[in-house]
Amino acid sequence: MIRPLQSGDELLADVRAADPAALHLWWLGQSGFLVAWQGRHLLLDPYLSDSLTRKYADTDKPHVRMTELVVEPSRLDVVDAVTASHAHTDHLDPDTLRALPRVPIVAPAAHRSLVLERAGAEPLGIDEGETVDVAGFSITAVPAAHEAIERDGAGRMLHLGYVVRCGPYALYHAGDTIPYDGQAERVRAVADIDVALLPINGRLPERRVTGNLWGDEAAELAHAIGARLAVPMHFELFRFNTEPPDAFVAACERLGQPYRVLRAGERLTVTQP
Repeated sequence: MIRPLQSGDELLADVRAADPAALHLWWLGQSGFLVAWQGRHLLLDPYLSDSLTRKYADTDKPHVRMTELVVEPSRLDVVDAVTASHAHTDHLDPDTLRALPRVPIVAPAAHRSLVLERAGAEPLGIDEGETVDVAGFSITAVPAAHEAIERDGAGRMLHLGYVVRCGPYALYHAGDTIPYDGQAERVRAVADIDVALLPINGRLPERRVTGNLWGDEAAELAHAIGARLAVPMHFELFRFNTEPPDAFVAACERLGQPYRVLRAGERLTVTQP
């Protein structure tokens, strides 16, 4: 079992001590990040429970956790808003969402009913090209292909990525995605990206789950959008569905793409160039 760099009381103390004049991100595992900007806190795609481990415990696809829980969601009383990029439980987890404070949840409009069911709250629905302003953050939706661009019967996207603007900074949280035509152009059209948060667990048919970018593809996407910094995510949570960051690191080095591989619970502080 991997131990987080910071967890529990230590993590929460670090969050509260962070300089509000700077932009900070903490990796909470899988695709979850806590973002702090000017005293406000946005929680991106949190999975902070063992709901999937319990669900699949007696099946042929056990979700065995490989990194300890960073923090109990009930302790995140600093959170002002939450996002979910799509309907999979490691991004839209009822056990996590119902334990958090009652704050706005930004999620695909196509999943309004499911968010209401899982979180017990009406979401701020969003679709590609739309922007929601919440808690001092401006969130714009871009398509994600998990593993294809999919829409509901009303034409609304089922999987999204988010460009989050925080004052002079912009983050790109890719959600779950593989490469698709025009992907980098769509992100670049929204903002100049300071930090790109990209899945690297890849896609192997034998896992029998929908896949994501491979590490080298994530590095290439970060480079294509001109990200000041690339950060990998969606690895080291479940033993059956992970990849080491080695290929991501090697590709970043080859491309000259600045990167940072975080440990669970680790803080990244972003400064202006």
